[in-house]
Amino acid sequence: MEPFSFASSSALDVPVTVRINNLDGHQKQIPFSTLLRRPELRHVGSNASPNSELYVTVQIWADSKPLTVHVQTAYRAFKNGRVWNEWLTLPIRYSDVPQNAQLAITVWDLSPTAGQRHAVPFGGTTVPLFDQDNTLRKGRQRCRLHRQQEADGLSSTATPFLTTPRREGRRHGDSVIGDPDERAVEMERLENLMKKHEMGEIPENKWLDQLVFRQIERLERSTFKGPKTRGDDDDEAEEERFYLYVDFPRFDHPVVFTDQEYPAPPISTFQMPGTSASDIRLKPPPEVSFGPGINVGAGKPPGKLIRIYDPEVGVRENPAENKHRRLVRSHRTGVLDRDLKPNAKIRDDLNLIMSYGPTQELTPEEKDLVWKFRHHLTRDKRALTKFVKSVAWSDPAEARQAVQLLPKWTEIEVADALELLGPTFDNPAVRAYAVDRLRKSDDEELLDYLLQLVQALKFERVPENADDPAGDSSLARFLIARAANNLQLGTYLHWYLMVECDEDSPDNSPAHLKLFAKVEYDFMMELMRTPEGPQRRKILLRQGELITVLSKISKDIRLSREDRPRKIERLRRLLADPKNDLASFDSPLPLPLDPNVSVTGIVPEQANVFKSSLFPLLIHFKTIAGRAPYAIIFKTGDDLRQDQLVIQIITLMDRLLRHENLDLKLTPYRILATGTSAGAVQFIPSASISAAVAKYKGSLLAYLRANNPDDSAPLGVRKEAMDTYVKSCAGYCVITYILGVGDRHLENLLLAPDGHFFHADFGYILGRDPKPFAPQMKLCREMVEGMGGNASPQYAQFKQYCFTAYTALRKQANLILNLFALMTDSSVPDIRIEPDKAVEKVLERFHLEMSEEEAIRYFDQLIEESVTAIFPVVIDRLHGLVQHFRA
Repeated sequence: MEPFSFASSSALDVPVTVRINNLDGHQKQIPFSTLLRRPELRHVGSNASPNSELYVTVQIWADSKPLTVHVQTAYRAFKNGRVWNEWLTLPIRYSDVPQNAQLAITVWDLSPTAGQRHAVPFGGTTVPLFDQDNTLRKGRQRCRLHRQQEADGLSSTATPFLTTPRREGRRHGDSVIGDPDERAVEMERLENLMKKHEMGEIPENKWLDQLVFRQIERLERSTFKGPKTRGDDDDEAEEERFYLYVDFPRFDHPVVFTDQEYPAPPISTFQMPGTSASDIRLKPPPEVSFGPGINVGAGKPPGKLIRIYDPEVGVRENPAENKHRRLVRSHRTGVLDRDLKPNAKIRDDLNLIMSYGPTQELTPEEKDLVWKFRHHLTRDKRALTKFVKSVAWSDPAEARQAVQLLPKWTEIEVADALELLGPTFDNPAVRAYAVDRLRKSDDEELLDYLLQLVQALKFERVPENADDPAGDSSLARFLIARAANNLQLGTYLHWYLMVECDEDSPDNSPAHLKLFAKVEYDFMMELMRTPEGPQRRKILLRQGELITVLSKISKDIRLSREDRPRKIERLRRLLADPKNDLASFDSPLPLPLDPNVSVTGIVPEQANVFKSSLFPLLIHFKTIAGRAPYAIIFKTGDDLRQDQLVIQIITLMDRLLRHENLDLKLTPYRILATGTSAGAVQFIPSASISAAVAKYKGSLLAYLRANNPDDSAPLGVRKEAMDTYVKSCAGYCVITYILGVGDRHLENLLLAPDGHFFHADFGYILGRDPKPFAPQMKLCREMVEGMGGNASPQYAQFKQYCFTAYTALRKQANLILNLFALMTDSSVPDIRIEPDKAVEKVLERFHLEMSEEEAIRYFDQLIEESVTAIFPVVIDRLHGLVQHFRA
């Protein structure tokens, strides 16, 4: 092969230059009739003299937009011909021009009547810098000049430098004289020969070249004549043809267009002060799903994605708004702001802003108002979260003022402190302030938020290395210090961290695994520094061994192909096997599910296997001091983190209602996920509503009467049991409605013998439901009949409990919404589906836009719709038939 070399345009770091040589052409004399109609043409220079003064402007265009300013030739007085021979340098380099760049060249004719410019376009032409092969043009170019037009430079230009000659022939019935002319083909051949002559490929012979050039000019004039029709004169048919000759620089090698290849842009061109690159690395990469047939072949991995740089991605502020904010919040007025007092109207506006929920964004005007009266608002505990949202943390001076103002604020509520630990607040000083507020909570209250606080660690700063004290997390230090001094807190913190460190989960990113592993390591180190640390660490290790053995046994039972009686026999044999060391423990062991309960072993003969697809195990633990055995359900192959979250929220709501002196006899049993696919559930002896109704001939009231007989009571049920039933029904109806619990049927509605009603199996929350036309709240006919019917006093009391509980929980909506906001990055299935809408789905159920009376009327209507709904009854019957055939 012959050697071939070329240069790339991106490496050509020299300005774009072009040489304007000469103008060639013949100009027709303007008829006197035209001069009479347009007298201003008399003063145009080219009409007065064939060698009048002209000047040329050159400009680069691309994508129908100018890239540079005009560059102009010097004024010259021509004598024999219009010859400039002048090089023009444009203010742009070859390495910066795009592939579709064009030179817009315009020749200007002087005219004293043409306004301020005193010139009119003599003609224009547009020349692309690169040819069809994406190679830079070089050498002399013969450009057709379009008379009395300015070069437009558009992508579909009306002034191209090359035009196709018009051939004579018969067209659409016109009376055209002659046959097709072959002189156009000859002109094209001569043009190519002239190119070779300019390149030096044809030897130069001056006297012969002059003869050839004259012949070409004559041939050109005869070729570019307009079509003659019968009755036309030759002078009228002849067109004006002008050609501008320009020269492009010559290089040693062909220059091929190549674009500049830039490195991949960062995720964000803007970072808040106090953040590091590790904050961005914590967030998992976005999931990319391909449609059918897009970049995917049979048995082939997905194709390569094309990265497109968007300069607006990651920029959190508008430059115009940023400038406006700096003008409005001039720091020179900071001293005066301390004495500002709002008037009556502004006070009303501020009170409206303070009533906003945690999900509502503030407008720029509201942020400016909060900042202006920040010193006045320090006495309002509701205002701190609004103030932090109003601060421009990108401004160092403003951020410094905000941090100095935090200690002066009145003590905020726990709900606001949890909001400040969410993903939208990343300033370390703000998060440390929120942690200081949590220090005042006791261990029991902290236990209600522990699950969310562990998830909030994902939003903390992560140290770049283990020896970096500045990157330490104030929240992590706080949790470790409190958990090291409390057995219950320490046990739950340990297991919450162990679940997040589970490498088998595809949801956990490497950065999160590293984060939680470091927190677990620091917790163990802190635990060893306490007096009881070594003993408590040994307890956690023993709990881990117990869970490992139970997980292995559960997996073996689940995967075995034996029938259920053989599975039960095999389970009891494995539990009694001395190799597993489960029948009796050397010393009492706090149970991971409930550290307040110490167990001494397992009762193998009471073990059982449930009828379910996953075959959960029922295990009874022996307790100390002769107490009744503690029964748990242990299962593998199922993610219990969603059920764990729901039970934790129910426990919190129960505590909130008790603070309002409303005990609804809720029985939030305990759930602990020991891994991403294993966990334990507290077993409460009870019967499903379907089983109770089937046993007592369709009457739930008969079930309560049989377990709690009292002939003196109105319905024959002991007053305490009926009261417990009515209250627990009301509590669970309200709570499951707020959480949007779905897939409710008579099998997962349970009733204990003492009257405690509760729900189980929270596989669908936040409004999701596999059944069509599911009601928003589950209140079936059997539940109402258990109260004595919808005309009984118990049913009226049930509705009053519902109204009281709903209005009480609406007052605590911010706390519940903030807890869900902290779970947006968790691996809870129904939250991961739409994490950005999880909080909104809970907010919709509170209906905070309604007054208290409107909310009560709405919930009353909701109860009536649930009782009278027909479709859920049909679904319950079908579900019962399916369960019957499975059995």
